[in-house]
Amino acid sequence: MLQRTLSGAVALAATLCLTIAVAQAWDDTKYPDINGQWVRAHPRSQWDPSKPRGLGQQAPLSPEYQAIFEANLAALHSGSLEVDPQVQCLPSGMPRMMIAYEPIEIIVTGKATYIRTDHLSEFRRIYTDGRDWPAELLPSFWGYSIGKWIEAGGGGRYDALEVETRGFRGPRLFDADGLPLHKNNRTIVKERISLDKADRDLLHDEITTIDDALTRPWTVTRSYKRERNPVWPEYLCTEDNHHVRIGKEFYFQNADGYLMPTRKDQPPPDLRYFTPSRK
Repeated sequence: MLQRTLSGAVALAATLCLTIAVAQAWDDTKYPDINGQWVRAHPRSQWDPSKPRGLGQQAPLSPEYQAIFEANLAALHSGSLEVDPQVQCLPSGMPRMMIAYEPIEIIVTGKATYIRTDHLSEFRRIYTDGRDWPAELLPSFWGYSIGKWIEAGGGGRYDALEVETRGFRGPRLFDADGLPLHKNNRTIVKERISLDKADRDLLHDEITTIDDALTRPWTVTRSYKRERNPVWPEYLCTEDNHHVRIGKEFYFQNADGYLMPTRKDQPPPDLRYFTPSRK
């Protein structure tokens, strides 16, 4: 009986020690309050919100990728849709996901910070547990993110989350205007995420993209407003997607179910892609 009592006491003590250790490891008072729903502060959805769309972005593209960008713009202006992968419901990926077409949700925990949005069901994990880069990265649209909390202002509280993201696959663009990232997908994205010093309901993400399509690292700042009474919309891209790809051409399906052209002088669909119905 005494032995069982001692065993139980030892087990209880071990449980209490573990509970205390976990509590000490995760002290949410040290972290900035960035949990919750955030909507983009800029009504425009171009990558750099401080500059006009298209060529007005003045992206530091290499000559090769500047030519690709101009061709993409010309195609979009003609009505062509195949430039933007989102037409096929492919994810935005990084860094485009941080435009926040739909509200984003940020969830801070002791080991990771999560960023999710219902737009194209995108989800990021930013590991903050001190891990190193894996020997091999499984490529994804959102990449693999490692973050570090920074205490810059003193006072025992973290001020910012610094993040580096690697390990991508594509196709990915900066924005809907066809602003390209390099096809080799060797993109590196660095971020500094922090609350505004004067307005705690305003969040800033300073995003630096390093990519072989660029002649230098490109830094932009995107900002978000906190929604204190959030409503989460359901966004299902495939449910109401009227864009139809047949061969290399995109068409539009109208309300009556008929195909319509998306650009002037677009050829009709190649009938070889259709199989006669069998009754």
